[in-house]
Amino acid sequence: MVKRKKVVSASSNEDFLSRRCIWVNGPVIVGAGPSGLAVASGLKDRGVPFIILERADCIASLWRNRTYDSLKLHLPKKFCQLPNYPFPKNFPEYPSRDQFISYIESYAKHFKIKPQFNESVQSALYDETCGLWRMKTVSACGESIKRETEYISQWIVVATGENAEKVVPKFSGIHEFGSDIIHACDYKSGDKFGGQRVLVVGCGNSGMEVSLDLCRHNATPFMVIRSSVHILPREVLRKSTFELAALMMKWFPLWLVDRILVCMANMAFGNTEKYGLKRPLEGPLQLKNSDGKTPVLDLGTMEKIKSGEIKLVPGIKRFSRGRVELVNGEIVEIDSVVLATGYRSNVPSWLKENEFFSENGFPKSPFPNGWKGKAGLYAAGFTRKGLSGASDDAIKVAEDISKIWKEKTGRKK
Repeated sequence: MVKRKKVVSASSNEDFLSRRCIWVNGPVIVGAGPSGLAVASGLKDRGVPFIILERADCIASLWRNRTYDSLKLHLPKKFCQLPNYPFPKNFPEYPSRDQFISYIESYAKHFKIKPQFNESVQSALYDETCGLWRMKTVSACGESIKRETEYISQWIVVATGENAEKVVPKFSGIHEFGSDIIHACDYKSGDKFGGQRVLVVGCGNSGMEVSLDLCRHNATPFMVIRSSVHILPREVLRKSTFELAALMMKWFPLWLVDRILVCMANMAFGNTEKYGLKRPLEGPLQLKNSDGKTPVLDLGTMEKIKSGEIKLVPGIKRFSRGRVELVNGEIVEIDSVVLATGYRSNVPSWLKENEFFSENGFPKSPFPNGWKGKAGLYAAGFTRKGLSGASDDAIKVAEDISKIWKEKTGRKK
């Protein structure tokens, strides 16, 4: 699969052991999440060698380490399965976090995919002189030694995903607060928050579901509404709202489907503005396509908002000891803060390329054309369309690399 080149002489045995250069006779996949594994399975099926570099110590580290216990897939399982490997039939329509992790593990085992863990890509640069990608990584080698490696390949697949790094906004006086402040990626359950007044900053799917979980553990959530948001029922007449929207898109224009979705939401929830939840002017699908802003699929949070168990508050002006001042001048005493402020791509921090990816770490060409760049650069999992979009990308990437690899090597199978 890989060939080691001769290592240049070093000044000490430690340097000799900590530096190496490896030629990869196939693509280097960066990231062992669902997108990276899906690309790998396609390459494996076509006999193309590859390696996967993963900075964490496990596959799907986002799902394993940075999700809350009560999380379930927002869409039916048939829209979330990876290529050539369906979910087990005994799994529910909306698999739990642990069930999805189990599915991902069995996926890797089924296709015999073995990533290289604890190896963080520091930089990836296309060398125009030799026409190859040069990727430098750092990995732990013992307690004090960090081993540096340079991988050289004709192809690189960026599969680090849309949510590689947490977003932590800066708030005035935040260091004066004096109590627990965590990001949603570190929130597991409301067990330790029982009886507390918790400020949840953010009203997307994470903010809504964390607030609901806090309610179930006898906490009082104050959810910060900083912008307008679309809230849709997860199901209508026992059918997935997403599935209904996908069916309607085959027959009706997007604007009309958006109107129908909003009508469904109004029938389910009534006028949400009277609770402080204003809808955006753009429809839910249009907003998703233009800004990547996902509508909230309600799992019971709206009922708690209507009953007053979840309290909605406007934006934050500043923090002080044990309290927060809101933009409307109101002061609220709180015990803890959960920042459900989202995630971002980390691609700009290590990929030394500025033509294919934009400054926000997403391909400049929107779906379905954001999977292939120039000079052997590919991307998977940046579609803003969830696991189904990641699978579509992975299939295209694997097919394209396989075709080129076979042409270059002269292999037919």
